[in-house]
Parts: sequence; C-alpha cells; structure tokens
Amino acid sequence: MEFQLLGNVVASNSRGRVALAGAKIHTVLATLVLARGRMVSDGRLSSSLWGWNPPATMNAQIYTYISRLRGLLGDEAELARGQAGYVLHTDRPVIDLVEFERLAGAGGEALRQRRHADADRDLRAALALWRGPALANVTEFLADEERPRLEEARAGVLEDRIENDLALGRHRQLVPELTGLVNAYPVRERLRAQLMTALYRCDRQADALAVYQCGRRVLSDELGVDPGSLLHNTYLAVLNGELELPAGAGEAVVLGSSPVRVPVPGMLPPDSHDVTGRQRELAALLDALQPGAPGRPRRFLLTGMAGVGKSALAVRAAHIARPHFPDGQLHADLAHPDGSPRSPQDVLPLFLRALGETDLQGAEPNDLVRRYRTLTSGRRLLVVLDNASSELQTEPLLPTGEEAAVIVTSRTHLAVTRGVRTMFLRPMPEDEALAVLAAVAGPERIAAEQDAARRIVALCGGLPLALRIVGARLAARPHWPVRMLARRLADPANRLQELSVGELSVAGRLRSSLARLTPAGLAALHGLPLLGDGHFRSDDAAALLGWHAADAEEALEELVDARLLEVPAADGHGFPLYRSHELVRLFAARLQAEDRIPEPAASARITALAARSVQPCRVPA
Repeated sequence: MEFQLLGNVVASNSRGRVALAGAKIHTVLATLVLARGRMVSDGRLSSSLWGWNPPATMNAQIYTYISRLRGLLGDEAELARGQAGYVLHTDRPVIDLVEFERLAGAGGEALRQRRHADADRDLRAALALWRGPALANVTEFLADEERPRLEEARAGVLEDRIENDLALGRHRQLVPELTGLVNAYPVRERLRAQLMTALYRCDRQADALAVYQCGRRVLSDELGVDPGSLLHNTYLAVLNGELELPAGAGEAVVLGSSPVRVPVPGMLPPDSHDVTGRQRELAALLDALQPGAPGRPRRFLLTGMAGVGKSALAVRAAHIARPHFPDGQLHADLAHPDGSPRSPQDVLPLFLRALGETDLQGAEPNDLVRRYRTLTSGRRLLVVLDNASSELQTEPLLPTGEEAAVIVTSRTHLAVTRGVRTMFLRPMPEDEALAVLAAVAGPERIAAEQDAARRIVALCGGLPLALRIVGARLAARPHWPVRMLARRLADPANRLQELSVGELSVAGRLRSSLARLTPAGLAALHGLPLLGDGHFRSDDAAALLGWHAADAEEALEELVDARLLEVPAADGHGFPLYRSHELVRLFAARLQAEDRIPEPAASARITALAARSVQPCRVPA
C-alpha cells in the first residue's frame, strides 16, 4: 500500500485511492502510519483526536474509527489490536515521508561530498514529494504536534537544495525565490546568507549588504540577539569580496569524466503563427506564463466548446513562451480521435523517454508517476495537455516544482490543481471572425464581398473552426464568389456537410463531445432543436421531454459541462437561462435523424411533442 502524509493524508491500494472521509479517520490513519509499525496506545490516539479533553465515550469511538478504517483499507493492510493499543501492518508499504527522509539524507550526503549532480537530483526529488502543508486534513491536535518537525525538515532540505544551486552557479535564478523565502522566514539566517551570496554574485553588493542590515534589525527587534556566525561571516565576505563562485563550478556538472547532458524535449506541434482574433487572450496567457513569484505555480485551463480554438491558442502561446522554459516543452493529446479519453499511463512513457529515461520495461504505473515527478522536479518545463476530460488524466502528468508551467485545454471545467487560472473561450464577435476568414481566404477577396462575408460569419456562429474550414474551401476554389458559399451555407439541412474540408469537420469535432454523455444527456441534446435559438429554462426542457424538472436540469447541466450548451443569463428569480449554439442545434438535429439516441421511448416522446408549442423565454435586448 501507499500512504501520503506530506500534504493531505491519502491511502492507496492496488484498486486505487481509498475513499476516506472526515478529519478523525484521517487522523487515526496518520497516527498509525507515523508509528512506522510500532504499537500506538489508546492514549496516543486519544490525544491525536481530542487533545486534553477526550469524550467519555473515547474507547468506543476509537474502536469505531479503527473498525471503519479496517474495512476501508481492505485485506492489503492489517490493523491488529495489542494489549494497550493498535498497530498497522502492511506488506512493503510506500510512505512519502520515509522516501522524503531517504532522499534528503542521500542528497545532504552528496552535497557534503560535493557530488553536486547527485545532490541536485535527490534534494529536488525529496522536495517534490510535498503536495502542501504536511498532515493538512487531520485534527489540529495531531497537526500541532507533528507538523512543526516535518516543516522544519522540509526547510532544511530546501536550504540544502539552494546551497547546492549556488555551488552550481544558479545564483541569478535563485534571487527571486530567495527574496520571497527571506520575506516569509525573516529570522532564518541561512536563507538570508544565501540571498546575500546570490546577490553578490549578480554584482549587487549594495543589495547584499542591505539584506544583512535588515536581518540584523529584525533579529535585534524581535529576538533581542545579534546575527550568528554564519550571517556575520557572510557579511564580512561581502565586504572583502570573498564570495566569488569557485573556478570550475557552475552548470557544467561532471559525473566521473563525462559531463551531464540533460535531454531538452521539444514535443510541441508545429506553430501556426496565426491565432487571428485571439490577440487579447494570447497576450493575457503570455503575461501569465512569465516567471512568477515563488510559491505560485503556473497552471492554466483553456476551456470552451469544440472548435472554439483552445488547442491553437495553447500551442501558439507555448511557442512564443519557449525562452522562459529552456529545459524543454512536453505535449500530449489526451483524447482519441473518437473523443474517448486517453490513459495517462499511455502518455507517461512518452514523456519519460523525452526526458531521457530509457529503462521503462515492466515499470508499474505508480513507479512511472514517481519517475516523472523526480525528473521534472526543479526543471523549467512547459507542459501542454490537450483535450483533457478529467482530473484523473491530468494529475499524474503534472510536473513538480514551481519552475514548470502547465497549459490544459478541455471542454469541461477541471480542477487541475489548487490556484489554477481558467480562461473561457467563446465564439468570436463579428470583427474578429471576419479577420479569421480574411487570414485564410485572403483579405482582398473578403473585402470585395463584405456583405457575403458577414453572412458567412453569422452562419458559422463565430466558431473559429467553422471559419477556417470556410476560408480553406474558398482558398482552394479561387473561382468561387464568396456569396456562392454563403448561399450554400444558408441551407440548414446541408450546413454541417458544407463545414468540412479534408480531415477538418465541425460535425466530427462536435461528435467527439458525445463520448462522456449519459443517455439522459443525449436525450436532452436531441431536444435542443425544438427549444429554438432563444433562451430557455429547465422547466421548458422538462415539458418537452416529459421529465421531472430536476431530471431535466441535471441533463442540461451535463450539456453545459460538455460545452454543448451555455448559460449566458438568469431569469428574474435567479434561475439559469440556457441557450445553444446554432451549429450544435443542427448537429443535434442530424443525430436525431440518424436515430442515435439510446432511449427509444425518449426519442418517441420528442417526436410526439414536436407539435407542442414550447415558447422559449427570451431575454430583453
């Protein structure tokens, strides 16, 4: 089994993550795991759960928690009762705290022996195991007792890692991180001395002296002490010019007699150099991809309906931002052509090989994840995960450390990680859509037939994919007037057929959105053409489908999650008003004609209710 304590307390067995609920049950598990196979007394469990004020039913409640935990962990772990307490037995447990201590010890020893490449690998891998404050979801009693020593251990490893980075000549990259750390921990003298060293090596001697003077005041005012020998000696070394990087030190680390050559992956698709109409969004994304403050991971989610241009924007931004990520760029499409999700276990070997890992034969899924997190720790990587459908896909593929950035595109909202920044892409307004059409078909041609071009933009509903298809068809047929294609698109029965060229198809892209819909969601999708092009409420859909209002609302929200329906407004009572894109309604009508709905009764009900006049609720202009 695997146990995680460096963040939320988590247990996983061969079937996956164990579903634990509540601070008390997490506290009991954490206390047993922290004992590392030793007996935990009832008194120890009591103090972890209730502190100095246990309830009268303490023993009964502890027994209940142990029994519940025993059932949740299953037969891969044994919770045995001893004379005065409980002990947790499991075969070859994997505990992140134990692994952290092993890597921290190895990295510290390598640092002392000046094996800087080994120290860099081990110390970064140790820090990468932390997913937040240790024991984040236990009671305050256990957290107050155990967390300070764990956080102190982490701080010591962080200082070792920074010391090793200084030996490798990474002082310029360290200044922003150390500035944030010194502000957060003003009385940690080793961090302050490291910041002074980094500043001095960046030819900022005056700033290094100012950092010392600030620290001297803080120590005097808050603790009534003078700087210790480390900080004082660093101050003298700055004055005497004795902090230069030793000759031969720096990024060219040597292992034995061969220099380390770290692969720099470049997996991005070709850059189109054209995201016409998305300049505002592109500028915002590029600004967010700039190296940020320490402690603020760069995680971005681009979401919107199929064909709205999420992937093109992500790839364009990734190419422009490449100078910020000199350690490489990784890219993966997380969807199969039919829209079904691609397993992260299929992607991890590709990423690992791109990062230089070759021995993957027989590696278990959890081992692949651990190797990936170790290899990405501390590296300035940009990872683009395209067409994600769930957090289960993205979580194993997220790199560790604050130096990396991730762009995820998805048709649904994902909690990629805490602090993720979401950008919702909508169909383009007319002026931007005309620019897209002109960029593909030719600006002179579009300018010559502005009215027909505006008609095409309206018939495409501002969807970038549809506009690019139309532009490609016009470019391939220079003898066609623009108004000719506008006339062909005007027929709703044939519009989706016209919106196809080569491998690009609006209908095909929308069809890939069906992979995760339930039968109820599909039935609701079939009803969209009958609800018209205006705003409607869930009770309108309920009347059409003959469902209860709650069932209709659940199905509509499923379509919203799949970006096949939008919620642009609310009615006077605060209830959502829904609206569908015209191309989605045409696609739904095609599905209905193909009789693809999996519930014949629902299909028949829609047909029977087609004559019923369901008046949609319209929002005043």
